[in-house]
Amino acid sequence: MTQSPELSFASPATRERRQRVQSAETGMAVLKGLAHLGGRSSLTALSAHVSESPAKVHRYLASLMEEGLVLQDAVSQHYYLGTEAIQIGLAAMRQADPIRAAEPCLVRLRESLEVTCFVAVMGNKGPTIVRFEEPGLPVTVNVRAGSVMSMLWSATGRAFLGLLDESRVLALAEQELGEATPEMRALLDLKDPIGKLRREVRQAHCASVKDTYLRGISAVAAPVYDYAGRVCAVITALGATGGFDPAIDGPIATAVRREARAASESLGQKGHVPG
Repeated sequence: MTQSPELSFASPATRERRQRVQSAETGMAVLKGLAHLGGRSSLTALSAHVSESPAKVHRYLASLMEEGLVLQDAVSQHYYLGTEAIQIGLAAMRQADPIRAAEPCLVRLRESLEVTCFVAVMGNKGPTIVRFEEPGLPVTVNVRAGSVMSMLWSATGRAFLGLLDESRVLALAEQELGEATPEMRALLDLKDPIGKLRREVRQAHCASVKDTYLRGISAVAAPVYDYAGRVCAVITALGATGGFDPAIDGPIATAVRREARAASESLGQKGHVPG
């Protein structure tokens, strides 16, 4: 292999250190490539994926096998992630926290759009706000961290209702519907109120409300997915109806969906988040 001019003129110690770094980078590229291919691959496919020769990739696979990070199927000769790689993945999943993942997303939404925003998780009583961010000129609303949102009337609740397939979510929605006033029920589809809400949210991959939960307040919300593709949180932005565009294809909804995708990716959901 031809050395770069920069490496050729370096001291022996510097050259050795840089070669070790390059070797580590290549090894990590091979390991990450195997993960991106579903955790199992032939040598040919893996080499093509990382744009390296099969001979070079084979050398790195041999080293990774020595460390238990990669194993090889005796029949197919395919390589797959080993026990040590699984342990690393499990440790990372244990640290995956949707609240922590959403924090920088909330800050970006607050600063770029100057809107109030928060992240909520599904609690025993319903969608519960766990982190709340306000702009310099906040909108006065009676919700804060710890507040439980409506399943049917809030954008946050509708996002959970449409995209989280759990019996308790449907049960909470049906309970709310049964307790709703005729005026509130009139805001929903009369024939299939819950079903229509769920279909609309799934189609748009976000939820939007205008003056339904809090008078004079509009909001949009989008789901955050964990590594397994399950909705684990919802990011919501809200503002005074007069100056807040709740359209599902508008700039605010687009930004909320984008930040929800960013939070999902930080939790390990790569390439499978709709919207």
